[in-house]
Amino acid sequence: MGLYYSGGIDWSKQDTTVTDFNSLVAAIIQEKSYAEYANAHWRELIDRYQPSILWNDLGYPVGQANGIMAYFYNHVPNGVVNDRFDLGGQFGLHFDFSTPEYSQLKQIEPKKWESTRGLGYSFGYNQNDTDLNMISVDELVDSFVDIVSKNGNLLLNIGPNADGSISKLQTERLLGLGKWLDVNGEAIFGSRYWIRSEDVSTQGIRVRYTTNKGNLYAVLLDTPMSQTLTIPGLILPKNAKITMLGAKGKLEWQQYGQNLVVTLPDMCVGKKSPAYTLKISQIPLS
Repeated sequence: MGLYYSGGIDWSKQDTTVTDFNSLVAAIIQEKSYAEYANAHWRELIDRYQPSILWNDLGYPVGQANGIMAYFYNHVPNGVVNDRFDLGGQFGLHFDFSTPEYSQLKQIEPKKWESTRGLGYSFGYNQNDTDLNMISVDELVDSFVDIVSKNGNLLLNIGPNADGSISKLQTERLLGLGKWLDVNGEAIFGSRYWIRSEDVSTQGIRVRYTTNKGNLYAVLLDTPMSQTLTIPGLILPKNAKITMLGAKGKLEWQQYGQNLVVTLPDMCVGKKSPAYTLKISQIPLS
């Protein structure tokens, strides 16, 4: 369980209009009385609930975060802290994972990170949301797989209505992601990144990699339009076995130099799906 706390400005009574990063920093109260107030909130949350994650947001009074982190680690030794006690990394404070917002990385980040976003552009219910300004199921799956392939987690926000119900637009996306995970979850849950995160097949199919329990997973983010898939630079051991999650039987494959050529099942050729996953029984070295 993780607990969110907006230590910088949500409890603020300071009359500061936030228009940019500098004014956001200026809105953080630095008074001793406020620091004591926020610190007491955190200690109560830690004492009562022993959360595994402290997820602070929008900064914190200068010089106060280290004390809260120490209190947390002394009470929850295996707990982790995000990077937002230190707004913009101004003070070089400790953190266990970073939290870029609405972001994806271009390459693997060995230090754990977490992409944070909503289904739309609001971290709460927005009555003006439409299909046009919300991420589609296909885009959500593609983004999720890309994040995981680069050692990230996805923190996905949903915004309930005042009565606690979830809108149809949001429900459709959550159920779509869940349906995909029902088939492909072993490539995600408990997985780790490989020596590289991505490739592009000679047919133009984007590929993302994860590993899990001695297997390599190659997730195809685009719909194959032919039965042949060629991945340059992927060299398998001769005794490797390839299957497709959700399909029966082994797939035929050949190694032509440094090119892996896989014969895909009929079920995926030209048939729209958020992504298809190849499971390779042994993790290749390159």
